[in-house]
Amino acid sequence: MANIVAICISEKKGVGKTQIEEINLIEEFGLENDAHGGKWHRQVSLLEKEKIEDFIARGGKVKYGDFGENFVTEGLDLEKIQVGDKITIGDSLLEITQKGKQCHVKCNIFKMVGDCIMPKNGVFARVLKGGHVKIGEEIQLINE
Repeated sequence: MANIVAICISEKKGVGKTQIEEINLIEEFGLENDAHGGKWHRQVSLLEKEKIEDFIARGGKVKYGDFGENFVTEGLDLEKIQVGDKITIGDSLLEITQKGKQCHVKCNIFKMVGDCIMPKNGVFARVLKGGHVKIGEEIQLINE
């Protein structure tokens, strides 16, 4: 079973995010009170727990949210997920819109941790159907 390990938001773009226990996903916006919310294709960012733990094992001193990710996932292979795939998180529905990204030039995250795994390992989505999400919420890949 795949699930949400951490939920993170921030008031500004380009900085690490703060962990919270639960959040409202808003249709065609993203996470309530998150700087990345809005009418665009990267409303929500996902990063695998395993990728963060690997970074820590290589000496990185980070915590969940430091890469700017909204959801830390476990048990969902984000490398195999494709643009256009849909996932449910609880009652909400998200569509994968982008894999990886071009990072800001030496953004605050890079300066703080010395590297960033989001450009290679991050996955982005938009919210097709909103809902309430809390830590431990199940994630399912929808096969259409």
